Amino acid sequence: MLNVDYTTLMPVTKTAKRALRGSFKKAKNNKVIISKLEIAVRVAKKHPSKEATSKAVSLADKAAKKHTIHKNKAARIKSMLSRLNVVVLNHARIQKRNKNKPSSPKGI
Repeated sequence: MLNVDYTTLMPVTKTAKRALRGSFKKAKNNKVIISKLEIAVRVAKKHPSKEATSKAVSLADKAAKKHTIHKNKAARIKSMLSRLNVVVLNHARIQKRNKNKPSSPKGI
């Protein structure tokens, strides 16, 4: 059972006490969901890969579905992650193109 300290918050009725217990449980669950999402986004930003991005997008969708975060915030997170992937792909494409390009001697 959840140990609730009623000294700071003093619900009077039985239903208010029950609601307080429920709100503590929901706050605890929301904190776990948000921290997992923040960690996944941080990893995806630091090491942008398809797997890390898809995991972060999935967690953002789940958090929005459970109303832990707003759906527009989830959309902003997904947009930012997709832009990161595009930048990484373009950078890799440019490096590959420059690697295959023959180098000309300087001064010509």
